[in-house]
Amino acid sequence: MEHQVVPILPCNDLDRTQAFYERIGFRVVGGDPGFRIMADGKGWAINLRQAEPGWVIPDRNSHGLFLRTDDVDGVAALVHDIIVEKGAPHVKPWGTYEFAIGDPDGVLVRIGKPAR
Repeated sequence: MEHQVVPILPCNDLDRTQAFYERIGFRVVGGDPGFRIMADGKGWAINLRQAEPGWVIPDRNSHGLFLRTDDVDGVAALVHDIIVEKGAPHVKPWGTYEFAIGDPDGVLVRIGKPAR
């Protein structure tokens, strides 16, 4: 059996957050009006749930995701206008080739791969 971690992220605006993740290749594969199960068909998966009022404060959100892919440049081209660090993707001191974007609820989403 294969193991996988699937984060469940509370969202202030479920439709807006869904649209954000669709930009990088996710699609809705299940759920209900207050919950979206999303996957890209290549190994990424995420669940989004409608947050209760006051749960998520975007400018104070300390959550983050690292999405690993061999096609870092291809994904970066899809979201070049919202990359946090200008000039990215590039090799980081900790040994990854990556870039970062922020979702509508303040989750820092890093997309990358090992640099070697």
